[in-house]
Amino acid sequence: MAAHTVCKLSHEGVGYSVVELNDVRHVFAAAVPRRGETLESQARDAMETIAQVVSEQGVRGSIVHQAVFVRDIELIEPCRELIRQFYGPDLPATSYVAQPPCNGKLLAIEALGVGRGFGDVEIQRLSEQLVVARHNQIAWVHAAQAVPEDPSASAYDQAISAFSRLRHLLHSAGVRLDQVVRTWVYVGGIVDQEGPTQRYMELNRARSDFYEGVPFLKDLLLDGRRGTVYPASTGIGTLGRGISLSAIALATERADIVAVPLENPRQTSAYEYCARYGPKSPKFSRAMAISCGRYTTIFVSGTASITQSETRHIGDVAAQTHETLNNIQALIAEDNLAAHGLPGLGTTLDGLALVRVYIKRQHDYPTVRKVCQERLGELPTIFAVGDVCRPELLVEIEGIAFSQRTAGPLEDGHGPHIGRSTTPQLVAPRWGNSAV
Repeated sequence: MAAHTVCKLSHEGVGYSVVELNDVRHVFAAAVPRRGETLESQARDAMETIAQVVSEQGVRGSIVHQAVFVRDIELIEPCRELIRQFYGPDLPATSYVAQPPCNGKLLAIEALGVGRGFGDVEIQRLSEQLVVARHNQIAWVHAAQAVPEDPSASAYDQAISAFSRLRHLLHSAGVRLDQVVRTWVYVGGIVDQEGPTQRYMELNRARSDFYEGVPFLKDLLLDGRRGTVYPASTGIGTLGRGISLSAIALATERADIVAVPLENPRQTSAYEYCARYGPKSPKFSRAMAISCGRYTTIFVSGTASITQSETRHIGDVAAQTHETLNNIQALIAEDNLAAHGLPGLGTTLDGLALVRVYIKRQHDYPTVRKVCQERLGELPTIFAVGDVCRPELLVEIEGIAFSQRTAGPLEDGHGPHIGRSTTPQLVAPRWGNSAV
């Protein structure tokens, strides 16, 4: 099994992880406000906390992607203006998600910073929806908040329009839809009826139609890889009736970087679900592994209490949370990575650097949080109220994990040694009087 490469600190809703990957320092941060009653004071508190974290980790001004979770839809526009003012020319690609933070605050923020470690990083900020980070002949494209032209249209038409806008957004950065490795689909009223069917089913019908014929990651797949390939993804409910998309795409010509879609040995592949779950199945992979030499990044899709294709532990939120974490554990495990062609690059739940936990019912928050703390330990985590794609599912969890193969100076199978095994020195931010 690979060594863990993630260093983490967290305390009372504020946390961060640091990963040295391919000579570049990556910082993942989650912050809920600790003080303030107004939107302005809470937003400033959360943003200043994140800014302090990235500054103390040596990646000041390097936030490339963030998600802002808000209590009410009406808070999105004033929050957007506050964030524009705070970041100025360093504005990251930002998604505004109408999901109330579980702790009752007006907002919570998740952020990704990519900064100089041993290598150079170039950050190109094209708009508040689009940021490109380039290093080591790799371009990571962060696209946020692609929305449909007509937010009052049907779920199918909204989704088609949003995917079209996402494709246009990516093209403006010089990348293609087939280079997407991870998507987020935010669906207002996800389990509500839409005519004779359900809004989530209509989203899946639209996604299937839009993805038809798209050769995802064809230039990065392992030699001999055949069959279905889709990005990792989360489809999750929000307040309102709108649909929006965010995505991460990867562009590189390096021959030693490979993309491997991962399926879970405990679950039926989502794209092979039977017609009972909709006229067209959900088109996503359970995770997407990006491997470079000794290092692998694993984007874990939204995961729930499902084995094979059936919901488990109906009505028991604690058991559903444990089952969900068991699924993630199996997905990123060494046996599963080896079965997918990446031997020595599996990891455990300790390899997670960041998670989001979506909880259907606010009153389940203490139970879910307790299970997550027991199983995940110190880990930057966003807990938000969000409806899950089946009425009986009470919790959904997604994340990003990292692993590092222990090896000699040269690599077998994936090219030369790329990164350094240096462990970053974590500095605990000065979070008031709270010790971490």
